[in-house]
Amino acid sequence: MKTYATKTSDITRSWRVVDADGATLGRLATEVAMLLRGKHKATFTPHLDTGDPVIVINAVKIKVTGNKLQAKRYVRHSGYPGGLRSETLERLLSRRPEEVIRRAVRGMLPQNRLGEQMIRKLHVYAGAEHPHAAQKPEPHHSAKERGSTTKESAS
Repeated sequence: MKTYATKTSDITRSWRVVDADGATLGRLATEVAMLLRGKHKATFTPHLDTGDPVIVINAVKIKVTGNKLQAKRYVRHSGYPGGLRSETLERLLSRRPEEVIRRAVRGMLPQNRLGEQMIRKLHVYAGAEHPHAAQKPEPHHSAKERGSTTKESAS
């Protein structure tokens, strides 16, 4: 029996909507990275972009645990002497909540051209509205939600 190898012509994509309302930042980012990478599909191939486009809504309502709002810092450097710039998670969340989720997901994708291709399929919005209704996105339920529905139906 031959090993199956996914070809680019075999890849099918379906848009997903993930609601970040009340979700923990890291746990949400792992779910989104899995969808973008395509690991939830049986046709997953490490060297191909087999993932689905993902829309994340309600980025403002994301939660973090512990003292991360004040302690977590986003750092960048201009390359010039004295060019170190940093800001806290709290400030970035109030200024650009979409960027917090985008950076968390980007760190979980491959750090190469393939990862760049995958991150382009991520669309993050601060509120509940998004302009992608024409793509007919399906709602994605996190592992936590899927686990709670199976326990409720079993009892």
